[in-house]
Amino acid sequence: MKWRDWDINLKVRLIGEGVFNLLFWMFFPFMAIYFSDHFGQQAAGLLLILSQLFGTVLGLFGGYCADHFGRKRMMIFSAAGQAVCFVFFALANSPWLVSPMLTFISFSLLGLFGQLYWPASSAMIADVVPEEHRAGVFAIFYTSINVTVVIGPLLGGIFFFNYRFFFLTICSIVSFILLWVLQRWIHETVPLTVDQHQHQEATGNWIFYLKQQMRDYGVIFRDRIFLLYILAGVLVAQTFMQLDLLIAVYTTNQVPRQLLTFFGNFSFDLDGKNLFSAMVSLNGLCVALFTVIVTKWMTKFREGGVFMGSALCYGVAMILMGSTVNIWLLFFGIVMFSWAELMTVGVQDSFVAKLAPEDLRGQYFAASGLRFSLGRTIAPIAIPMTVWLGYSWTFTILGMVAFMGMGLYGILFSMFYRKQHFVTLNE
Repeated sequence: MKWRDWDINLKVRLIGEGVFNLLFWMFFPFMAIYFSDHFGQQAAGLLLILSQLFGTVLGLFGGYCADHFGRKRMMIFSAAGQAVCFVFFALANSPWLVSPMLTFISFSLLGLFGQLYWPASSAMIADVVPEEHRAGVFAIFYTSINVTVVIGPLLGGIFFFNYRFFFLTICSIVSFILLWVLQRWIHETVPLTVDQHQHQEATGNWIFYLKQQMRDYGVIFRDRIFLLYILAGVLVAQTFMQLDLLIAVYTTNQVPRQLLTFFGNFSFDLDGKNLFSAMVSLNGLCVALFTVIVTKWMTKFREGGVFMGSALCYGVAMILMGSTVNIWLLFFGIVMFSWAELMTVGVQDSFVAKLAPEDLRGQYFAASGLRFSLGRTIAPIAIPMTVWLGYSWTFTILGMVAFMGMGLYGILFSMFYRKQHFVTLNE
């Protein structure tokens, strides 16, 4: 699907959200350091976990609102909330006030408004892009995010620590500009159903909305194929969530300093910390460069094979990295890790859009986010596991968990293809 064929919503959002994501990744990686310095590591960890849990719940509510009140309305509401949060974020780090608690509140609310924004954003793509082009468009948006993930922290290391108030003021201004752009240029895409007319008539009756939301999510979680998709995703997430957890600790503490030689003339002396930074950069670079190309290739295969192959690669990569301290093998492991990520980048959102009824797309996308939010909540248990079982067994167990996810993918896609065949026969 060429750029000239894109809906104006997509063009505006790709550029606007790209700038916003760049600013976001200029401060997000450093917030754990900031909170640890001001509150201590234990308190900071507890606060961030609570923030994550609230975000998970609110994300489900955001999907419901996107379906019943409109994609544009929820995106504008969320963008307005984020703009206001940035104002207080900047104020809490200004020459007139230094408040870590106000900083935490502002940062947490930014995340909560983001959870309201993204289900509507993903559903809007599914609304305006034909099914055969969705994977490619989702891949381009994902590439945009990963480019900012590579560039943002490099710039943030300079601006967040040295020019924080100025930087956050710029974030506030850009947020208000994005809000104006969304209001001015994008149009509503949500399909209007009879059920939504009933919602409009019941405006102000919060009990009605709560009952409807519970009913809608009840329908979603009775979808056995989708439920298996979430469960398999949570299992596989235990591997890729370890990039900044177990893999970071392992390379930092267990990999000895080594000399890397290239072509006999160039050499680099790497310790565990430098190796981890290089591995993260290599992962980000692979995703930024090859997402669109690999997604186009993956769309030629059946989704079941793609998801199962990705889970297999994740599992093998984890077992490999946990069984060696050789830098070249660790680099090979992270390349395999990156390949596993690339395989499903565009396909996963396209598959969710295929499963979701038009009037429940926002909620399906919100519920599909449980793969990451629940996975992120469980993943830190790998750190104490290294004390109980050792690094090698911990990596092996995580690899086996990924293989279990591969098995669940096999079951769910067997059900999915049978369902498709049944529908085709009845047509």
